[in-house]
Amino acid sequence: MYMPTPISDFDYELPPEFIAQSPAEPRDSALLLVINRGSDEMRDGRFYELGEELRAGDVLVFNTSRVFKARLLFKDDVGGEVEIMILRIREGEAEVLLRPGRKFAVGAALPLDGASVMAKRADGVVTIATGRTTAEMLDYCANHGVIPTPPYMEQGVDEVAYQTVYAKEVGSVAAPTAGLHFTPELLERLKNKGIQLEYVTLHVGLGTFRPVQTETIEEHVMHGELVSIDNETVERLMLAKKEGRRVIAVGTTTVRVLEGVTAKFGQLQAYSGEINMFITPGFVFKVIDGLITNFHLPKSTLLVLVSALVGREKVLRAYELAKKLGYRFFSFGDAMFIS
Repeated sequence: MYMPTPISDFDYELPPEFIAQSPAEPRDSALLLVINRGSDEMRDGRFYELGEELRAGDVLVFNTSRVFKARLLFKDDVGGEVEIMILRIREGEAEVLLRPGRKFAVGAALPLDGASVMAKRADGVVTIATGRTTAEMLDYCANHGVIPTPPYMEQGVDEVAYQTVYAKEVGSVAAPTAGLHFTPELLERLKNKGIQLEYVTLHVGLGTFRPVQTETIEEHVMHGELVSIDNETVERLMLAKKEGRRVIAVGTTTVRVLEGVTAKFGQLQAYSGEINMFITPGFVFKVIDGLITNFHLPKSTLLVLVSALVGREKVLRAYELAKKLGYRFFSFGDAMFIS
């Protein structure tokens, strides 16, 4: 008989002192826990030693999305605070999280000049008319917004530290954090060793950071996020797979691009559009052979995804080992390499 999986299966205790409040300096000095999917082996190292875990011909796939200043703060006409968190920008409108949301009915004007509420969804996402083009709205955010801060961060994040060194395509409200450990020097050393570097895009939104609020993982509805992969990248990745070379995703967002597009079309192909795949245990991975990732929040979709790749019990054992070894967790924390 089929039994749903309680989200409590993906819970663990984490004292606050394990939550990283600032990045490692330099970036690649972060700790790295190496996990072999085929054995119980777990090894402790440093991220700058990643090249020693890779071999010539391996392919690393990165997410090029760039975080923008998506959090807009205003005072209302009675001195209260209004927050507009931009999730996705379109021509003349945007999807946002609005606080306090109850105060603004459909049709209500917003403190953002010229903006008003168009529609409200049951999941809390609000569509607003911005009266601005996409470029104008991004420019407004750049001039008036702030980088969104994860709720477990005690201080605001530094804009430079919270971008990957290869960030290019503007559109994320949170960083694809596994990539924060790479430096230009490390990338150059990897290329010199014969490691192939490829790039895709997923703009991080609600699908990544919204917590699971249902009792079972099967009940959770994943929010769609915009992804992009071009034909030339697909051809190079398919050649690598054909030749038996490893494809290693840098971050869970990259996993969702590669595996989500493959699941959507039955094969990996060029695509620019929305993916809302929730990868859970039992999922059969068709593209990736390994994953570089950070240590994720308890009961999160990201922890569930990693468990689908390496097994829930092994992941939770790795997390306990990481705590014993003094690893730091979450966005600015240390990393693991699952091979």
